[in-house]
Amino acid sequence: MPKLILSLICICMTSLLWSQESQQEKLEQRKEQIQKEIRENEKLLQSVKKKEKTVVNVIAIQSNKIKLKEKLINTTEKQTKLLKNDMYINQVQINKLKKELKILKEDYAKMIVKSYKSRSSESRAMFLLSSENFLQAYKRAQYMKQYTSYRKMQGEEIKTKTDKLADFNQKLDVQKTAKQKLIAENEKERLSLEKEKQEQLKLVNSIKKDKNKIAQEIKKRQQEYRTIDRQINRLIREAIAEANRKAALEKAKANPSAPVSKAAVSSSKIELTPEAKLIADNFRANRGRLPYPVEKGFISLGYGNQTHPLFNTITIHNSGVEITTEKGASARAVFGGEVTSVMVISPVNKAVTILHGDYFTVYQNLSSVSVSKGDKVSIKQSIGKVRTNGDTGKTVLKFMISQNSTLINPEGWLSGR
Repeated sequence: MPKLILSLICICMTSLLWSQESQQEKLEQRKEQIQKEIRENEKLLQSVKKKEKTVVNVIAIQSNKIKLKEKLINTTEKQTKLLKNDMYINQVQINKLKKELKILKEDYAKMIVKSYKSRSSESRAMFLLSSENFLQAYKRAQYMKQYTSYRKMQGEEIKTKTDKLADFNQKLDVQKTAKQKLIAENEKERLSLEKEKQEQLKLVNSIKKDKNKIAQEIKKRQQEYRTIDRQINRLIREAIAEANRKAALEKAKANPSAPVSKAAVSSSKIELTPEAKLIADNFRANRGRLPYPVEKGFISLGYGNQTHPLFNTITIHNSGVEITTEKGASARAVFGGEVTSVMVISPVNKAVTILHGDYFTVYQNLSSVSVSKGDKVSIKQSIGKVRTNGDTGKTVLKFMISQNSTLINPEGWLSGR
């Protein structure tokens, strides 16, 4: 019974180790992704500084870099904690093996002494010859055979456990080194983060005198963004109504004898055809796996309401995510679908809306567009060039997702490049 309990504990610990190794791999991948975004952010920051653009823009980029560094530190801390758990489990295994080895070796030593005392062939022969009958002699012969086999098995078990103990000790040494490395990395990132915050503080102090003017400009831009959002919402509603009209016509053609519905065409929800439902289901199934709408870039402004990086009293709203990319970058479709509108916001700012069943993806802040309404597009197909702002030097794509006319956070839908 105790052996069964020990076996169950061993199986549980092995399963836990496999699970934690998988988590460690995911954290390492996440860390590499954050480090890549930090490098891209640093490249952009240096580019903006060289061009001597507005201090506000530099601070905004730097704020994003600080957030990324904080994420990196948090990820490294999770890795360290997970590694500590692994090390604890391995140490438990080592202690268990040491205890088992001690018992095995003591038992084996007693057996060797006993075997030594009865080592002569005469003693073994006398043991057999002194049997009262043939059956007893047979049983004694079998006992001697089993005793020899058991001694050999114990010797092999001691060797196996000794090798296993050496493996665990080696693994523990590797983990200790990895832990020290992670701690050193974290300390380095903390010092770098502190330096970034000090630099940002200097920049913030340098524009204090223009604070009111900048705040007014931010509020003005927010009003412009809300106007654009309303226009995009109107286009999405028009596309929903158009899709429902087409579906109603197809239904009427398929069944001419059916009574014609006089109900108003909905502009808030698409009545999915079997084909459109399949597309919508596929789009939904790819949540968390959609490619970025640009080849290179990072999310510089998240979704929803958030405090402005410079002014704590100003809350800014973002109906999608803003992805900062490199100059000359192309916007690309994150999934196959149909272009429902190409909106001209200004001569240098356009937006493209693509339908995927009852989901819409919106690509805003394009300087040029390479698709037209009604075009079918495939995943990662280029749909236009992202605009570079002449005043700030930033190349930013605003990306939105909505199900019917309801906006949703795109960040959880994107996986990477």
